[in-house]
Amino acid sequence: MNCGTFVVMENELPLLTDALEKKIAGLPTKPGVYLHKDADGKIIYVGKAKSLRNRVKSYFQVGRPVDAKTKALVQKIADLEVIVTDTEVEALILENTLIKEHKPKYNVLLKDDKSYPYIRITKEEFPKVFKTRRVVRDGSKYFGPYTDGAYLYSLLKTLRSIFPIRSCDLALSEVSIASERWKVCLDYHIKKCEGPCESHISRERYNEYIRQAQQVLNGRTRDLESQLEDRMTALAEELRFEDASIVKGRLERLREYTEKQKVLANDDADRDVFALARAENIACVVGFTIRDGKLIGKRHYFVGNSREQSDDEIIRVTLERWYLEAEHFPDEVLLPCEIHDTEPLLSFLAEIKGNTVEIMIPKIGDKRKLVSMAETNAEVLLQELLLQQALKDQSVPRAVMSLQQDLRMERMPRRIECFDNSHIQGTDYVSSMVVFVDGKPKKSEYRHFKLRSVEGNDDFEAMKEVITRRYGRAIEEGTPMPDLVIIDGGKGQLSHAMEVLASLGLVGSFTVVGLAKRLEEVFTPGSSVPLYLPKVSSSLRLLQQARDEAHRFAVRYHRTLRDKRTFQTELTNITGVGDESAKKLLSIIGSVERVRESTVEQLTEVVGPAMARKIIDHYHSVEKTT
Repeated sequence: MNCGTFVVMENELPLLTDALEKKIAGLPTKPGVYLHKDADGKIIYVGKAKSLRNRVKSYFQVGRPVDAKTKALVQKIADLEVIVTDTEVEALILENTLIKEHKPKYNVLLKDDKSYPYIRITKEEFPKVFKTRRVVRDGSKYFGPYTDGAYLYSLLKTLRSIFPIRSCDLALSEVSIASERWKVCLDYHIKKCEGPCESHISRERYNEYIRQAQQVLNGRTRDLESQLEDRMTALAEELRFEDASIVKGRLERLREYTEKQKVLANDDADRDVFALARAENIACVVGFTIRDGKLIGKRHYFVGNSREQSDDEIIRVTLERWYLEAEHFPDEVLLPCEIHDTEPLLSFLAEIKGNTVEIMIPKIGDKRKLVSMAETNAEVLLQELLLQQALKDQSVPRAVMSLQQDLRMERMPRRIECFDNSHIQGTDYVSSMVVFVDGKPKKSEYRHFKLRSVEGNDDFEAMKEVITRRYGRAIEEGTPMPDLVIIDGGKGQLSHAMEVLASLGLVGSFTVVGLAKRLEEVFTPGSSVPLYLPKVSSSLRLLQQARDEAHRFAVRYHRTLRDKRTFQTELTNITGVGDESAKKLLSIIGSVERVRESTVEQLTEVVGPAMARKIIDHYHSVEKTT
């Protein structure tokens, strides 16, 4: 599916400030990256260009045909920034880095559905080979990612059975080995490792095994089979039959592995195959890695909010990210459709690979069948994702769905935030916020607030302060907003909360209600008549549960502050009694009151005679003054 094409009219272009017009006119004609920003200074699009001036100017040309996404983007541009590079290839790499960092709204954002594992070969004198989900750019080589865990396990097992690669974590180097710090382990005695830790194998020979393991991971098994056959023959001619037998065993295990690989082509060409599937507002891109005619890897990405993205753009962005992260490159790339602006990518591939990579869009024949196979896989993965989302929506509790109906909400209240205040005669004034997700408490997101600006007993001002702090910070940090906010109280508390939300520009962003305790009345903004939900309804029970939990959390925090204040004023005000001594007295004797009533002998057992006498003298002096 391709997006519709529009023509930019003069009245649809943003009003450019003099400063922005001068900035555009003064842009260099060199390659680089440009960053479009909105009125708030937020980066909304990152692009690359062969000529920065010509590319940026093109966004503001009247009558230029554009797609729906670009039309919407142009109307939001308020400022821009550019970074000049020496070549288009550098611009391509920088663009990819900036998109990952800023995640601009109008760029195609690719997302793996999970963190798949890789095989890592470390950069050491005697490298290790192991599975990892964390990519560290320290010179190590990575192969994958592998979407099939069973296949990855089998592959690692095969590598260890063919090549005597160490499985230990020792920091081996020629210096550390020469110091005789290490001893061989069981792997050496059962012929699974040739003992580099005790110099039983040279660094050069060990790294030859690593190079051969990389051939397997790259799908170059035919070349390796020939090398092992030659090695076996040479050993036999030297009458080293035992060594020749070991190589023969490795060759047999390699052939067993290659026979299990799926053959997708009759020729030996290295190629990558890409395909795209779309449904609703989501797209899925699948890539096959084929080496020596065998499928050695498969990876996929999902693209959300893809309705306004063309097939061309999604495939192009996928290719750029795929090959910027890749360690190895094919001779051919098979695509389902034509793509434009591939010069930087082709230059990058030619620069890294050393020869030209051919991009093809097959229409018939075996190559078209490969693209069709990839398309089928993309369709299956996309349907699985949609099914998971549907099942997730169905798993929402009935109380949440009922609450949406009873409060006439546009969207389901999957995230609920509830606020309550607690104090005693205006002292230790605190507020709490509890969070319910899909009808269940999410205690990791509970928050309490020690109120700063409220004096005396003023619930209205307390509610204004806590709402300001919570949602002002949410706007600054870009954290998720709730679907429903519950204010513990009636019309007064609700109206003060709405004042704050109006000042923050959040009115209409989510539903807000007040829940009065006396008759369990539900108040909504702009209505003086409360809503009475049935006493046995699941939606009212959910509101009550959130309100009661907020009250419990606020009271607990209030008690903590009160106890701390009491602890500090009663015991730590006694000359010579510090925090540690006060804690010791409370933990052993039990309370401030019991400390006050204790005898010198009892206190001496806890804190010693000198401090016991100070405590007794303190309370005696207090009694005399009162």
